[in-house]
Amino acid sequence: MANDPALRAAAMDSKAWPYEEARKLLKRYPNGAPDKGHVLFETGYGPSGLPHIGTFNEVLRTTLVRQAFHALSDIPTRLIAFSDDMDGLRKVPDNVPNGEMLAEYLGKPLTQIPDPFGTHESFAHHNNAKLREFLDRFGFDYEFLSATTCYQAGQFDETLKSVLRHYDGIMGVMLPTLRKERQATYSPVLPISQKSGIVLQVPVTVVDADNGIVRFEDEGEMVEQSILTGAAKLQWKVDWAMRWVALGVDYEMSGKDLIDSVTQSSKIARVLGARPPEGFNYEMFLDEKGEKISKSKGNGLSLDQWLTYGPDESLAFYIYREPKKAKALHMGVIPRAVDEYWQFRGNWHDQALKERLGNPVHHIHDGHVPEEKLPVTFGLLLNLVGVMGEAGKDQVWGYLTNYVPDASPQAYPALDKLIDLALAYHRDFVAPTLKRRAPVANEATALRDLDAALAALPDDASAEDIQNEIYAIGKNEAHGFENLRDWFKALYETLLGAEQGPRMGSFIALYGIANSRKLIGEALALA
Repeated sequence: MANDPALRAAAMDSKAWPYEEARKLLKRYPNGAPDKGHVLFETGYGPSGLPHIGTFNEVLRTTLVRQAFHALSDIPTRLIAFSDDMDGLRKVPDNVPNGEMLAEYLGKPLTQIPDPFGTHESFAHHNNAKLREFLDRFGFDYEFLSATTCYQAGQFDETLKSVLRHYDGIMGVMLPTLRKERQATYSPVLPISQKSGIVLQVPVTVVDADNGIVRFEDEGEMVEQSILTGAAKLQWKVDWAMRWVALGVDYEMSGKDLIDSVTQSSKIARVLGARPPEGFNYEMFLDEKGEKISKSKGNGLSLDQWLTYGPDESLAFYIYREPKKAKALHMGVIPRAVDEYWQFRGNWHDQALKERLGNPVHHIHDGHVPEEKLPVTFGLLLNLVGVMGEAGKDQVWGYLTNYVPDASPQAYPALDKLIDLALAYHRDFVAPTLKRRAPVANEATALRDLDAALAALPDDASAEDIQNEIYAIGKNEAHGFENLRDWFKALYETLLGAEQGPRMGSFIALYGIANSRKLIGEALALA
């Protein structure tokens, strides 16, 4: 794909956001590969809490930009997933066990805090493992880096010395952004106390920049100490800039809440004599209440939760779309994301190259979009299992043969997986909310007419023929519906027990005319 001249030419003009981002990197290196021989992408993660979809989102979107860059350039790339695991624990997360134990370690580096889950050598190691499990599940091509490992191995030492040499310049960037009381105690360098092991927030005096020596007060005693090989870390914004410089980062995106951090870190990177990376600010995911999802609150969806009810591709599709727009991220968005993914996937094969490059599935599958079609929507599956009660997978396939002549797991493997997901979603989230109401007088009359119309149709009537009959009944002024929407709403609420539903002609064709007439009979019995 990367060597396809037509693709490369189309990608140079594409308005798809990954290509727009990739073109920034082309401009960054107009003469070809940089001295290090590759373009470096980075994503960052703070392991003070369990990783969530917001964490996964950043790696996925960065990967999409990296893939887009491959379509535009032959320069090699790398992707680093960096864990800021030397940060001091500021507060105990709400969603982890043994919180009282964690409270005893506040202020200490995350890699020096026992694992409350009891499975790893530290809290950070546990969360880092979860992050890697996250990323490996989707087959991301990345290199994992730990801040603790980098600091302690001396990988950052030369840049740390540069921070001390440019100490005044960095303070000149940071102090104007701070309140007066914070200015009095602020230091870019956070020494780690040799007495308590805590990451100290104390003023620091540079003693010997070339050897990394600083002076500070620790428990009432003035101490001179090296900041090298893991004896200190840097304040967040300075740390971010130092990492860009030390690793040679060319591209890193971040959430809208970090715009100020990007600005200050970029200034610091320039003070250190380097060019800050290209970047992109995305909007935040929100929970069902419209609040920002948080690692410490645990109020967002987990990756496992989404994948229990929706396929991998549906999550990638949801994350790809409209990155500059704040979006809700809760169980209710999954069915629509599944169906929209399949709609775009179905369109891709018939599109011209330019349209393909603007199709989200092109980026999700890196241009290799599978050809399998989906004969029914996920929404329709949910409605089917909703009226079947305690149905099993084989029973669902049995009903599907009414609608799809060659329906089988072998012919439609993706549909086979979707049936499992639909059964799980219905069991856990739909079934508890379903409640069929009794039809009112005019609705009951219309339902009797629908029953008679279905009785007159052959068992193998098409979804379109059934839909036409439904339309005709809804439009009949004698039934008193102000518009067709009211008629369909009545069908959903009396037959399916839901406020919204599928195209009823398709549902009845799938469920079968005889079974659908039974549903109507049950509804009329309540009238």
